[in-house]
Amino acid sequence: MASNLDIAALRVFLQVAELAHFSRAAEELGLPKGRVSQVVRELESRLGTRLFQRTTRRVSLTSDGELLAERARSLLADAGEIEALFQQDQQLGGRLRVDLPVRLALDLVLPALPGFLADHPGLQVELSCTDRRVDLVEEGFDCVLRVGAVHDPMLVARPVGQLRMMNVASPAYLAARGTPATPEDLIAQGHELVHYSQTWADRRPRFDWVDAEGRARSLGLPARVSVNHTDAYEAAAQAGMGIVQAPCVGARTAVAEGRLVRVLPGYEPAPLPVQLVMSQRRHTPRRVRVFMDWLAGLLATHLADDNPAP
Repeated sequence: MASNLDIAALRVFLQVAELAHFSRAAEELGLPKGRVSQVVRELESRLGTRLFQRTTRRVSLTSDGELLAERARSLLADAGEIEALFQQDQQLGGRLRVDLPVRLALDLVLPALPGFLADHPGLQVELSCTDRRVDLVEEGFDCVLRVGAVHDPMLVARPVGQLRMMNVASPAYLAARGTPATPEDLIAQGHELVHYSQTWADRRPRFDWVDAEGRARSLGLPARVSVNHTDAYEAAAQAGMGIVQAPCVGARTAVAEGRLVRVLPGYEPAPLPVQLVMSQRRHTPRRVRVFMDWLAGLLATHLADDNPAP
């Protein structure tokens, strides 16, 4: 069956699946909307199954459509790899869909991205910036950058460095509560945290640190403000709502400018691993490999030089 499928039809199908919209897919592909609808109908007829649920407001994949989308991405990646074997001297082309944590995107990647695109004028980059954990397969990402451990056996992780952490609070907050010298002072002086969590299910605000023997330690503290976005996390700290434990790469500018003050040096949490993650498949398109190599080099340089001192 697969040998009779048209690669171009699969590309049309995937564009509709990823955009969940026939008209937008047609615009992206430079085709009439009627032609896109016809291609999908013919594909459904050939496979003998409905691939999309269509309503007046939205388009969504059926269970069979989800299965085809997963296999089609792998098939098109293999086709691209075969083409690349005979085009090594040609310019990279096509679209990359990437997801990055907000602060790393704003502070490190976006300032350097124009240089990468200048070297590869045929590439287009769809850059998602979010702190939530996206679904690589479901949302069609070529690769994502993740901070923290990766446990999914269907994903392949490539370590690129670590984010060192620092404890910070606003000058006004410390003037009101006092500057702690030890974790015990956090309780004695009545300190609070700004609680950060990607899901509201985590309701356990803690101050974490690694002791002199390398053991992970934790101390429960109150938090009246909880956020799920790194920009809001830093903004809450600057507004005097409590102590935050943030990556140095995001907080050091505010520390250098005096908007935040580093506290409890030597009582920081363990560094967070930073990894490039992609779905587990045999072949990776050359454009994705080149972008991942560039991103890994960029991040490794910055993270290796990362220093908690302002």
